[in-house]
Amino acid sequence: MSETAATRVYGYRWVVLGVFALLNALVQMNWITFAAVTGDASAFYDVSVLNIGLLSMIFMIVFIVMAVPASWVIDTYGLRFGVGVGAAFTGVFALMRGIFADDYTMVVIATVGLAIGQPFVMNAVTKVGARWFAVTERATAASVPSLAQFFGIITAMVVTPILVSSYGMEGMLRIYGLATAVGALAAIVLIRERPPTPPSLVDAEERFAVFTGLRHIFRQRDMWILLVVFFVGLGMFNGISTWIEQIVAPRGFDPEQAGLIGGSMLVGGIVGAAVISVWSDHSRRRKPFLVMALVGVLPGLVGLAFAGQLSILLLAAFVFGFFLMSAYPVGMQYSAEVSYPAPESTSQGLIILAGQIAGIIFIFGMDALRSGPDASMTASLVVFIVLTLATIGLTAFMGESPMIIAERDRT
Repeated sequence: MSETAATRVYGYRWVVLGVFALLNALVQMNWITFAAVTGDASAFYDVSVLNIGLLSMIFMIVFIVMAVPASWVIDTYGLRFGVGVGAAFTGVFALMRGIFADDYTMVVIATVGLAIGQPFVMNAVTKVGARWFAVTERATAASVPSLAQFFGIITAMVVTPILVSSYGMEGMLRIYGLATAVGALAAIVLIRERPPTPPSLVDAEERFAVFTGLRHIFRQRDMWILLVVFFVGLGMFNGISTWIEQIVAPRGFDPEQAGLIGGSMLVGGIVGAAVISVWSDHSRRRKPFLVMALVGVLPGLVGLAFAGQLSILLLAAFVFGFFLMSAYPVGMQYSAEVSYPAPESTSQGLIILAGQIAGIIFIFGMDALRSGPDASMTASLVVFIVLTLATIGLTAFMGESPMIIAERDRT
């Protein structure tokens, strides 16, 4: 039987991808809920600003603990069950955070529940692509939930202050809780395990068991290099996003201008992830786009480190976000391809885990490296430039995806 006769893609794949992307957006919205109203939340709960920051940090800490177990559940019991677990945790605990919105302790408990659900959702991105999409569509498929994550962050940044101003802290959390519960229920109802016919012959074959897959992954040179790329890349993104106000304040920029700079970085990330993922699929290449992303990050980092004009900082932030986050969906898909037949959720979970660990290290490291009377963070950005240069050198030893090479040869 020919591959054309044995395989097929279905229109329903876009429904699955759409509700999965919505769930990703809601997860990120709940993660960053308090970032734009930290001072208001601190006053409302009568706790320190650090305690409000903890509500975001919980997601990173819990991810480190839950990343491998979540991948094991997804790969052992299937896409629908694994994502369903994540959706259930997300919907239930978002509602709980809304119901007990006036009690800081209950909000912390509910946030832990939300954080437990996060890896069940985020670790399934490449699994959705493998189950439902042809090989030449998968970087694009990975970009859709990645873009949704950015939209979730931007929504929280923009909408949260408006809701707090109109309905108060409790009203805002209740609205988010209800919206999240509805989106989570849609994901549980509409996501299916797999289509009747696989999208490619490769996907009809058996995968390794989870722990066999882990051993296989750690024997792959390209996966080790990719882990370093994500450790440095996601670590920088998390660190710079967290400290953007502190980075530019010593140069005379106020919080509103810092917010514009952070927003420019996110918009750049959205554009980059959309454009580069489609380009990667169209050209049937992975490695060149990962290298290009790292090279493109450098001028953005230099601008963020040294620019003294708002216009240049806005451009630098856009360039940094465009190139760095364009590597996110392409890199996730590359990890699934070079580690095949290891389960997709295992390989993806590991590279996101590397980025989360780096995020925590970089956030505290940037604070420790403050220097001068104005507590400048320029030294940290110089360290990031050096790390990026070293990582670019390391990618010279990275090979192209064997799966994408086979697809090019077949056509």
